[in-house]
Amino acid sequence: MWWKAAWESHGGRIAGVTFGVVLGLIYLISGFWDMLFFALVVFIGYTLGKRKDTARPPLFQWQELAQRLSGRWRPFK
Repeated sequence: MWWKAAWESHGGRIAGVTFGVVLGLIYLISGFWDMLFFALVVFIGYTLGKRKDTARPPLFQWQELAQRLSGRWRPFK
């Protein structure tokens, strides 16, 4: 089945674009600027899905960032 093959090779992109479309439809109702926001949301969903498909590391290293901030901003050490 072509759908299973497409999902296995491009599952992240499909899920990302679907998520972007669903969120974007919420903002699509009122006008031009919302349409631009819709395009941005779809692009972000596609980009994140593509990163998942190609097994790239996350954009932000959240654990490292949390350690740096908690060590720096802890007032009562």
